[in-house]
Order: sequence, then C-alpha cells, then structure tokens
Amino acid sequence: MNGKFEIWLHRFILVFPSGTTGYRFARQLFRWLRLVKHTWSRDNLRITRKRKTPMKNRFTRSAFALALFAFSVVFLSPPVTAQDGTFRQRLKERRMQRQQEAGPGADTNARITKPGDYTFTIRHDGLTRMYQVHVPARYDASKSAPLLFALHGGGGNMEYQADDEKYGLITKSEKEGFVVVFPNGFSKRRNGKFATWNAGDCCGTARDDNVDDVGFIRQVAATIQRRMNIDRTRIFATGMSNGGMMSYRLACEMPDVFKAIASVAGTDSTRNCSPANPISVLHIHARNDPNVLFTGGAGPKSQPKSTVTDFTSVDDSVSKWVRMNGCTGASQRIVDKAGAYCDMYSPCRGNTQVQLCVTETGGHSWPGATETRGEPASQAISANDVMWDFFNRR
Repeated sequence: MNGKFEIWLHRFILVFPSGTTGYRFARQLFRWLRLVKHTWSRDNLRITRKRKTPMKNRFTRSAFALALFAFSVVFLSPPVTAQDGTFRQRLKERRMQRQQEAGPGADTNARITKPGDYTFTIRHDGLTRMYQVHVPARYDASKSAPLLFALHGGGGNMEYQADDEKYGLITKSEKEGFVVVFPNGFSKRRNGKFATWNAGDCCGTARDDNVDDVGFIRQVAATIQRRMNIDRTRIFATGMSNGGMMSYRLACEMPDVFKAIASVAGTDSTRNCSPANPISVLHIHARNDPNVLFTGGAGPKSQPKSTVTDFTSVDDSVSKWVRMNGCTGASQRIVDKAGAYCDMYSPCRGNTQVQLCVTETGGHSWPGATETRGEPASQAISANDVMWDFFNRR
C-alpha cells in the first residue's frame, strides 16, 4: 500500500475514540483496503507488464476515493439537528447524537432538557427493550408537562407508531405541548420490528412467552419521570389495535400511574382486571373493522387465529368499564355528526368518565390519519383530537 495513503488512513482511524463504532469501521476499512491492494497487485501484475505502463498511482486514487465515499455515507450523513461546520465539528455532533441512545448500562437519571427525538434501550426482566421519546419544542424544564404513552399495533414497532403520516402524534405533541413516548413491543428481532404486546389473551409471541410488558412500561414511566419534569397527574396511554388492548391492561394494572387511557381499534383482552382505583377510559372503533370485529371475534383480515384471540366486542368492553367505574345513569350523546358519534357515561367513581366513539367507516385504522395500510381512515373525527379533549377533562 502506498506509504502516504497508509499514513493518512492511520490518522483517519485515530480520529475516533478506541472502541467506538467509527473506530471499528475505520480499522475494518483499513484491513479491507490492504486485502484489495494485495489482490489488485496479484491480478494486475501480468497486465501491468504487458502494457509496460506503471499503475502505482491508480490504486491509491481509487482506494482514497472509496474510503472518502464510505466515510461520507456512514459518518457525514447530517443528523436532524446538525449544523454546518468543519469536519471535526461534524464528527463531534455525530458522537453526541449517538450518546442520546442510552444502552443497558447508561445513566438513566441523566436529565432531558432539550426538545428533540431520543431513542433509548433498557434492560427489563432479562430482555433488552427499546423506546423513543419525542420532546416538543415548547417543552420548558421548569414547568411540568403531560406525558402520553403511544403503543403500536401488533406486528408494528415504535418507529411505525411515531410516523406522523400514519398517526399524527408528533404534530399533536407539538401543538399541545405533551411529551410522547413510543415504547417498542416484544420482538425476537434485534431491530424490534414485527413486535407484539402481551395484553392478556392477545397477541403473538409476547403473549405466548408471557412477556412482562406492564413491568417494562412501568420502568419506562419511572425513568422518564426522573429525567424530565412530568406532571404526574397527567400521564396517559393510547394504542392502536394490539396496542389499544395493551392500554386496557395498563388501566387494569397501573391506575396508580395512568390517569386515563384511549384505545383505538382494540378491545379489552385482559384475563384479570382489578384496578386499585377508577380510571377514565375512551374507546374508538370503526363499525366496519374487518380485524377486531365491532360485535366481537377475529375478522377475516385478522392475523392467524393462533396469534390473536376471539376478541371481546366493543359493547362488552365499554360495559365492563362502565360497571367497574361505577358509572350511573344513561349515556349522553356528546358528538353526533355524519359518519361518527360519541357517547359519554358519567358520573362515575373518582370523577372518572367512560366514553365510546364510533365511526361508520375506516376499517382497522386510526381516525383522521392520512396514510393507512387498508381502507382509508375515517375523517369524520380525529382520534388525536377526541382523545386529547378527553384527557384534558381529567
């Protein structure tokens, strides 16, 4: 290998602290280029002699260009908050961004004081679990902020739930000023995709392996409250499908943490439910849902029976919580418009409420969403607006 290029590459390696991803990448690149150089020299020896044209600079130029290209792709892709600057400044910014991703041994007490998106991993019950946190631009560490847990559907992951085109929760967070956490369900994949929640009778490997998702979420809630200024009286949970079912389980087992929950397209699948105190419940469902049938059961577009359950009907789910919360009197229709209605059950014990919102269309989707996998979401109501109005009454 050309001496000058080798010296340059050694300096490139030393830019990164020993043991970091950048250091390992640079070391591997160095070894690979030496191998390529050896192969290049062997395979082109005959060609070089035949042409009698020196090729001493061709490898150096090619290898140098390749190294710069690989470095620019892997390390100089600007993060969302990166500012223009020198080469060393960019490296520093990249390292700072990686430090936001807290590993199992990271300091879970370090304060989060700035707006932005953060990704963390923690250890719980022998498993490495992941979650994302979105801190809105208006967050002020001197003032307590509401906290919302948003749980993805079965087969999804935290990135999918955080996709603003699909759920709009980032936009809602920015508008209302609440912090939103996107936990990742249990997945056998390292990237966390195709994850499920152990909501009781549903769903998938999380249920089959009896994963402690309640304990995981409790640990995340405690961690976030240590790291940020959170209003402990305004912690809520919502979820889509299997995530909505999981929010029902949180209502059963964590009413000491959550003030209210909102389930979208996911009925109550808990096996045991004895909440220590009343908790407000909102349920949102499309009448024509082909997955979690409005009248109960798994629909034709649901996952294989072995991975789901014979879902509870919407009416039975709502009636259960009306009874457990001790609500009295007939329901009151508070929204009545083309394509949707909402009924409120109150008064209930502990100043709680139970509310049901039904859309006529939308299938298995999040009302108000602009992007869906199947039938377009109903635009008669916005799940985000309805749930935040409901939460604000707590």
